[in-house]
Amino acid sequence: MSDELRGSRVAVLTANEGVERIELASPVEALRAAGAEVDLIAPDEGEIQTFDHLDKADTVAVDRTVAEADPGGYAGLVLPGGVANPDDLRTRPDAVGFVRAFFAAGKPVAAICHAPWTLVEAGVVDGRTVTSWPSLRTDLENAGAHWVDERVHVDQGLVTSRGPDDLEAFNAKLIEEIAEGTHAGQTA
Repeated sequence: MSDELRGSRVAVLTANEGVERIELASPVEALRAAGAEVDLIAPDEGEIQTFDHLDKADTVAVDRTVAEADPGGYAGLVLPGGVANPDDLRTRPDAVGFVRAFFAAGKPVAAICHAPWTLVEAGVVDGRTVTSWPSLRTDLENAGAHWVDERVHVDQGLVTSRGPDDLEAFNAKLIEEIAEGTHAGQTA
């Protein structure tokens, strides 16, 4: 275990259902291995139902609801993918506001696979270079982003990746960006 993020608390925001298991578990494990405290945040109390593509997988306990979580108490934010997860989050004003608060404060945000849909709803991708699952390309470009097909892309504290095959690179960059702290260019 390294101490790169010791003393840092990181928020991981998901819907209560529809998050891709590996895109939740892998970043959480990497963050904890780097010394960070991690809070799993969801719109509702209880559990988060993860999926392996379309099949139900594990459930994990919610640490805090979005209403209970203060973005000011976190060094960074991770948005895992899964198709239903960001589609649900982008319909919830409190979750969208939670995401916007990290950009307003210049804090690192990492989004993988379908998670950039939540960033589109938050209005924080205009003028940014991002990657995602390929089917989101048009949505991101329509929101003003420049889309690239890369394993991981970092734009002023915003870390994005295409999907599960990119988790190793995604995890390394999200830890690096959180360790660096706030980024002036991240402010939306």
